[in-house]
Amino acid sequence: MIEITMPRLSDTMEEGTIVAWHKKAGDAVVVGEILVDIETDKAMMEYEAYEAGTIVEILVGEGGVATIGTPIARLDNGQATRAPSAAASVAQASPTTPASTERSEAVTMVSPMPIESEEDAQHRIASPLVRKLAREHNLDLRQVRGSGPGGRIIRADLDGLLAAAEIEATKGPTMPLASGPLLDAKRGSQEIPFTNVRRVIARRLGESARTVPHFYVTAVADVEDLVRLRTDLNEQLVATGRAKVSVNDMMIRACALALREHPLVNASYVNDASSTMLVHERINVGIAVASTNGLVVPVITDADKKTVSELGTEARHLVTLAGSKGVSLDQMSGGTFTISNLGMFGVEEFTAIINPPEGAILAVGTTRREPVGVDDEIVLRHRMRYTLSADHRIIDGALAAQFLQTLTGLLEHPLSLIV
Repeated sequence: MIEITMPRLSDTMEEGTIVAWHKKAGDAVVVGEILVDIETDKAMMEYEAYEAGTIVEILVGEGGVATIGTPIARLDNGQATRAPSAAASVAQASPTTPASTERSEAVTMVSPMPIESEEDAQHRIASPLVRKLAREHNLDLRQVRGSGPGGRIIRADLDGLLAAAEIEATKGPTMPLASGPLLDAKRGSQEIPFTNVRRVIARRLGESARTVPHFYVTAVADVEDLVRLRTDLNEQLVATGRAKVSVNDMMIRACALALREHPLVNASYVNDASSTMLVHERINVGIAVASTNGLVVPVITDADKKTVSELGTEARHLVTLAGSKGVSLDQMSGGTFTISNLGMFGVEEFTAIINPPEGAILAVGTTRREPVGVDDEIVLRHRMRYTLSADHRIIDGALAAQFLQTLTGLLEHPLSLIV
């Protein structure tokens, strides 16, 4: 008998959400079968069996949240009961459905358990995340009716208590008493649960904004020649049956070349105790994509070694995968610099929060025709604004300005992007 535990499916993962089980208690399991879909901080992943046997019990049902290493199911592999091995912790999973009462009773009869203390009972009926939240918010779990397998209290069961605790925390000492439901009714509020991805986005970007000393540098480029070049290039591409390129594809290429010229921007801060920083030899550009599941940042590796057409093809593929939650962890790992483009929404300029452990992110606005002076005349030309958010611990203002100067030069002389 082995315990199948919540695996670590990404380098930043701390907990996972069970999306769907493909097996139920009593089902036979074959090595290589997909057992469960798990939503991590980056994507939804299929998790397969690494040992054969029979599912005995589902410990964390669909919608349940478990921290890494927490048992999510039990598998009878035909061997004597043993502690979960490292391989089992990192490479196994199990099905979804409430545990069978008859099977649970049978197992108990075979292996009688000692009488539980009250503390042991609390551990049995609540997940580690629930117990952690209960300690942090001083919650009484005896008020909670668990909706997980066997009445186990899962994260979703705490929403009511956590909401009430938050309201109480915001009340001033002289504020008249008012209940959460009354306040919600007055506002017409509706609870919409966070996905696991959204929770991690909130935590990581909040931490980045609080701990990373951001500074911002904005530049504007005259992209009249770039727009004309793109129009001519797309006419040739369409004539040969190839896909068009976008302004964003050319921006990715320009950023990659500017990073090659200024490698210290393509870097990461280690920690306060380190006497060095990491300067990355490879230029891997992340593309911030707003999906229905939250912000996803797939990565184009070695972007400086790819043509504009290659970048466009890869970017479209990654955006499509991100929208369908099909992007893999490998495709979202290893970024050294990120581009966030809101130009398609008509946004002129904005600032973005750095995506750790990267040292900078570029926020790109729309391309708009504006009146400018050319040879003592006022003419309309396409212009674009972009803002670099930089980690001041490793990037100085002068370096950020030099990077933007190079980027602007590339965008204003776009032939350098396709030769």
